[in-house]
Amino acid sequence: MGRIKFDMGELEAFVMTAEKASFRLAADALFLSPPALSRRVERLESALGARLLERTTRHVELTPVGQEFLQEARRALASLEEAIQRVDDQQKLRRGRVIVACIPSVATNLLAPVLKAFAQDQPEVQVHVMDEGAKQVLEAVRQGVADFGLSFTGSQEPSLQFDALTSERYVLAMPRTHPWANREQVDWSELAGQRLVSVSHQSENRVLLDQVIAQLSHRPVAWYECNHLAGALALVEAGLGLAAIPQLALRPDHAQLCGVPLTAPQVWRTIGLLRRRDRTLSPSAQTLHTCLLQACRSH
Repeated sequence: MGRIKFDMGELEAFVMTAEKASFRLAADALFLSPPALSRRVERLESALGARLLERTTRHVELTPVGQEFLQEARRALASLEEAIQRVDDQQKLRRGRVIVACIPSVATNLLAPVLKAFAQDQPEVQVHVMDEGAKQVLEAVRQGVADFGLSFTGSQEPSLQFDALTSERYVLAMPRTHPWANREQVDWSELAGQRLVSVSHQSENRVLLDQVIAQLSHRPVAWYECNHLAGALALVEAGLGLAAIPQLALRPDHAQLCGVPLTAPQVWRTIGLLRRRDRTLSPSAQTLHTCLLQACRSH
């Protein structure tokens, strides 16, 4: 048996006519004239070699062959619509734009490797990274400026979903030439009398560390303050003091600095993905969001 040739327009014309039981109503629904619609159905019947519709002056009825063919025609059209939707989703995925709000330490040491892999897989997707403090990240996600965020605050926000990625402890950043550089740990109590480099009181990191220092009988002094961890590390590298920082803020292969775990007490923070519960991510944003979850949870 040779191939039966007809187009999807003819198939759609038949299905619509069968469902409306009227050439006029079907023609209106498809924005065609009744004669044009009738010609499409006739071409389909000719290709199949069978009559699908019985026409009368008042209405249209399916023939027995038409009734059986209608189910197959509906499935064919539904399958085509699904295929078109998949292609459309892929196009949006390849050409999308994603805005990620992220605290700087995570942007450098956690987000960057994932973005490298994401760029290789989705080279046409533009990504804007808003590297800001934890408060600004939270607000960017809450206000919908960013598609999602990476931070250590926001898990208690009822309007936001917080998906934990990883936990990191606080370490004491120091030059590799410092006498403590080879130690396995440093107690907080040992920092008494040391000059510390700290982030400002506007930072959520500073709030967390001040809570720990407040419990010490002899408290170290924050001799220098910077707005961001990158600035604090630059002062530590210059030999101006030591800094209690989250581990991700300091690369393990840093040429001049190292981080020694702080203990008694150990201080940890949980990094997670923030997104609005009432907002559906775009295909591109959802793919990057999933990549981050998979990358962190596989380690």
